[in-house]
Amino acid sequence: MKYILGQKIGMSQMYDQNGKHIPVTLIVAGPCPVLQKKTSEKDGYKALQVGFKKIEKKSKIKKTMKGKEYRYIKEYRGQDVDTLNAGDQIDVSSFKEGDLVKISGISKGKGFQGGVKRHNFSTRISTHGQKHELRAIGSIGVRFPQHVRKGRKMPGRMGSTRISVKNLRVMKTDKDNNLLVVKGSVPGNNSTLLEIRG
Repeated sequence: MKYILGQKIGMSQMYDQNGKHIPVTLIVAGPCPVLQKKTSEKDGYKALQVGFKKIEKKSKIKKTMKGKEYRYIKEYRGQDVDTLNAGDQIDVSSFKEGDLVKISGISKGKGFQGGVKRHNFSTRISTHGQKHELRAIGSIGVRFPQHVRKGRKMPGRMGSTRISVKNLRVMKTDKDNNLLVVKGSVPGNNSTLLEIRG
């Protein structure tokens, strides 16, 4: 299983050999050094601590960050944990064209939204005396137990949640520029941190 951290640059487009137009997302992925290797004997589980985006400004580095001067640090538990050690580098060369990857990130925040946008509710009919209630969610209660049940879909905050998109195809890799080109869209705004698993 392959793993790397990256940041979304934005969307673009490319053409395949048949001239077919393909929407793609550009991701700056790695290089990610392995900062620490956790073992079953010492820590109770196997994992790799991976860093991304080294902090260059010395005033931003705290004493507790000694040896781990990175903006993002994530733990990875996978099948190939035993093959890597502290100090090893993970880069885009571990991915190849045609690989299917799963990408996870925080989605765009959309603020407070109504039921129609948030849960895809239908709007009411816009005739017969309807006024200012076209997008209202309607009745929310029942006769028993005489209160709103837990889990009822209602207006509220939308977005800013962790989302994973599976089976995205790697279209191109560029080791010199640490670039990963993936077919389709991925979660989040530009510069969002992404976890890429192969």
